[in-house]
Amino acid sequence: MASGSDRNPIIIGGLPSQVPDFDPEETQEWLDSLDAAVDERGRERARYLMLRLIERAREKRVAVPEMRSTDYVNTIATKDEPFFPGNEEIERKVLNATRWNAAVMVSRAQRPGIGVGGHIATFASSASLYDVGFNHFFRGKDDGKGGDQIFFQGHASPGVYARAYLLDRLTATQLDAFRQEKSKAPNGLSSYPHPRLMPDFWEFPTVSMGLGPLGAIYQARMNRYMQARGIADTSDSHVWAYLGDGEMDEPESLGQLSIAAREGLDNLTFVVNCNLQRLDGPVRGNGKIMQELESQFRGAGWNVIKLVWDRSWDPLLAQDRDGILVNKLNSTPDGQFQTYATETGAYIRQHFFGDDQRLRAMVENMTDDQILHLGRGGHDHKKIYAAYAAAKAHKGQPTVILAQTVKGWTLGPNFEGRNATHQMKKLTVDDLKGFRDRLHLPIPDKDLEDGLPPYYHPGPKSEEIQYMHDRRSALGGYVPTRVVRAKPLQLPDDKAYATAKKGSGQQKIATTMAFVRVLKDLMRDKEIGKRFVPIAPDEYRTFGMDAFFPSAKIYNPLGQQYESVDRELLLAYKESPTGQMLHDGITEAGCTASLIAAGSAYATHGEPLIPVYVFYSMFGFQRTGDQFWQMADQLARGFVLGATAGRTTLTGEGLQHADGHSQLLASTNPACVSYDPAYGYEIAHIVKDGLRRMYGENSEDIFYYLTVYNEPIQHPAEPADADVEGILKGLHRVAAGEKGGHAAQILASGVAVPWAIEAQQILADEWNVKADVWSATSWNELRREAVEIEEHNLLHPEEEQRVPYVTQKLQGAEGPKVAVSDWMRSVPDQIARWVPGTYQSLGADGFGFADTRGAARRFFHIDAQSIVLGVLTELAREGKIDRSLLKQAIDRYQLLDVTAAEAGEAGGDA
Repeated sequence: MASGSDRNPIIIGGLPSQVPDFDPEETQEWLDSLDAAVDERGRERARYLMLRLIERAREKRVAVPEMRSTDYVNTIATKDEPFFPGNEEIERKVLNATRWNAAVMVSRAQRPGIGVGGHIATFASSASLYDVGFNHFFRGKDDGKGGDQIFFQGHASPGVYARAYLLDRLTATQLDAFRQEKSKAPNGLSSYPHPRLMPDFWEFPTVSMGLGPLGAIYQARMNRYMQARGIADTSDSHVWAYLGDGEMDEPESLGQLSIAAREGLDNLTFVVNCNLQRLDGPVRGNGKIMQELESQFRGAGWNVIKLVWDRSWDPLLAQDRDGILVNKLNSTPDGQFQTYATETGAYIRQHFFGDDQRLRAMVENMTDDQILHLGRGGHDHKKIYAAYAAAKAHKGQPTVILAQTVKGWTLGPNFEGRNATHQMKKLTVDDLKGFRDRLHLPIPDKDLEDGLPPYYHPGPKSEEIQYMHDRRSALGGYVPTRVVRAKPLQLPDDKAYATAKKGSGQQKIATTMAFVRVLKDLMRDKEIGKRFVPIAPDEYRTFGMDAFFPSAKIYNPLGQQYESVDRELLLAYKESPTGQMLHDGITEAGCTASLIAAGSAYATHGEPLIPVYVFYSMFGFQRTGDQFWQMADQLARGFVLGATAGRTTLTGEGLQHADGHSQLLASTNPACVSYDPAYGYEIAHIVKDGLRRMYGENSEDIFYYLTVYNEPIQHPAEPADADVEGILKGLHRVAAGEKGGHAAQILASGVAVPWAIEAQQILADEWNVKADVWSATSWNELRREAVEIEEHNLLHPEEEQRVPYVTQKLQGAEGPKVAVSDWMRSVPDQIARWVPGTYQSLGADGFGFADTRGAARRFFHIDAQSIVLGVLTELAREGKIDRSLLKQAIDRYQLLDVTAAEAGEAGGDA
């Protein structure tokens, strides 16, 4: 690997605009030489000489401006291509069989009565790109390590299945169950790479476009992190991400290129399949997407390898002494190249070569058929191998390979390069015959004319199948393969949670700080402490985690090459190559990608990591919700902390920071176990159980979401009779009513529990109501359990009907139930149908705003006095009290006047 100074320059490509000329005569000689080259040999020759000088200057470590894009030709010259070690004839046969089976599988899935479809054209364009990787580069896991991590392009999944079929990893029955996961269980194959659906096969979910490239960058970084910290040997692991040129329009695809370059991730290669088409038409019809991407990647500090043309162009380019052919390639837009992919050789001769005598002369001895078959580089095994080998050999930078292909390649004239090819799923009999002939497969006409087209397998003992097995054996096993080798962790005992269970005494602390104290004690544990991976988007100080800086330190592969401005302070900013904390900057998307990579390390590398991602709750499920689905699909585990939660706690920050809905969004993710705790001892039990469920015996593929607040409160010590089951299931009583003639129940969560306890006191002192207060640690878990029970009862009417936990818990509780939280009403309303008796919810519906906490809570009518009114309202509805008392309460507490409310607890703001 290159040194830190080589990999992380502060100035890239600068020009010395104010440096004096100490030798004007020498300068003039150089300028005269350039003028002579232009005058005598032409501009193209002069340009070539300049490019060679720049190349030599870089070799001599002379700083020169970076080239943002190069000619529309292959980066690797023919003379520089390495020896191709494979048997190209056999590999062609393998690839032809794979192409056929991939297309036939999708076509069969579109048969009448099934019609689940699939995508043919994407794999058809990228088949050779994958085949060279499978045969020569992708490392498996047979050595007990993580092998390579390969992010397959989602729409190319049929080709991966087709290859697995040839290797006897999948059966024809399974291919016929493509996209029929339940109706053909257990043989069903998922539509795209879905580890949750096929946990022994796929490793990385990629079809949500843009998340594959983002995930690949942070996977490569996580590999380096694990190596640096001595957790796993990832030195032989390489990350390959296969992407589409249309996919690069997604902001996530390009948004984090800089971190890969900044940290010198030469263990990462992007392969962009530039078939020049999106789903509906050209990516850049009037432009050149490969040139655009080259500029973007170069500008971000990546090594760029363009793979534009196959070997049939080599003789033509070798003749191009005056650059007329290169100029034509440079100036022809992508939309026109797509037209050439669908036209005849005669058309190409006339429209591409025909407008210049020198171009016409180049192809005058070529037939129209030869011109037609001037191909794209992404279909040439030897040139692909050269690009991959160069990418693996390059040090100090990540590499992107921009490979030009034709979408629908080999599928025939109805598919190749057509705008509609992405949506085409069915091959006609004529299409099949032409496709078979193109691939030279021994399939008789009658097998294509009667019924469904057959799969093709040359036989397990055939030369090509043996070749495939041999190549995978040499490379360490079959891919993709997901293996879980990690052993359960030895988890800490109750001593690690003792501090949180003691409460905060007379001190007021926020639940964020209560969690941080639990985490700090866990990170000191000798068995699992080193496995925690704190992650934050430039907000550690906001969350009180700067106390970790001196001991855990911030991960930076270059270390700290400067004197920190706060070095004199006890909690000084500390960076280290072996740092434990991931400080990803202001990027929730990047942090979530780190979370996913760390949370799936137990499978990727057989070493569990325990990520703890802390962020402003508003910018979690709302901002990166798609990545939390990716996390669920990748079976990643860990803790997600929505800090500064609630609609009225971060009042000074205003609307955009007011989270009243993330718990509702979290409820939509089946892998997310979410809690809204009020006290430190609740947090202790939740974290302990989370570690058990995710990292203990019989571990589950789930992740935990805890919403914690920035409002300081007094935390009581854990009571001797603490209802631990209730804490974990979602509801436990924290304060029983002591006096009053009428009974009621107040259910509150998170920061609302203290308001409920204040309301309890007012109800007893002023309204003769005895109210019990319950902490609803998880509205979501209560609902989830109730739904599961309803489903069971629906399908098992002959059995004794089960009762949801929330119903059992409140069955004997007297009086109406009033729920309150700092969330919109939809959150506590989730359990309404299972709550016995009358039920009302109070919540912060609508937009947040900047004001005092007291004013905000009065506005939303969720403060203690509003809770009192809510309880009285339900008692009146039940006929227990006169309705005239409700107006008295409104007037007494001035509930219609936000200015009448006390300002509330101050402090704790970001």
